[in-house]
Amino acid sequence: MVRKTNTRRDQTQHPAWPLEQRPGFLIRRLHQIHVALFQDACSKYEVTPLQYSLLSALAQRGTADQTTLAADIALDRTTTTGALKRLAARHLVERAVNHEDRRARACRLTPAGTALLAKIETPARDAHRATIAGLSKADQTRLIALMQRIVADDAGRTSANDAIE
Repeated sequence: MVRKTNTRRDQTQHPAWPLEQRPGFLIRRLHQIHVALFQDACSKYEVTPLQYSLLSALAQRGTADQTTLAADIALDRTTTTGALKRLAARHLVERAVNHEDRRARACRLTPAGTALLAKIETPARDAHRATIAGLSKADQTRLIALMQRIVADDAGRTSANDAIE
């Protein structure tokens, strides 16, 4: 039996919620804007924002296994492994078998990866700045602080294995 819903009652209980007022919609749009700015600034390096995050995390850590890197950038291991394989194919990252755990891979930047990261750093930072350039300096600082709070508050709810960039 098909159940007919009362559209009028449903609208009364849940009035229209404009897209421009929905946090999820705005966050997705902001991400789209940032990715476009990043691509404009960094396209000649053929690196995605995700790959840039991995290169940056490896630069900070020196050497790290794929699970640690996935947690660092809040991505699932499968996506992280795929991105690392693509970076390794370009000789930007080495993925050596861990001698203590043959299933794990110890990753580190190659000299070419280090050089690429140095070249891309300025245009990547410019893209990040351009993403929030329409805000005053005080609002930029406030926005970053608010986003950091949301991310920190989420740490207990979402594991790196569940997160998607």
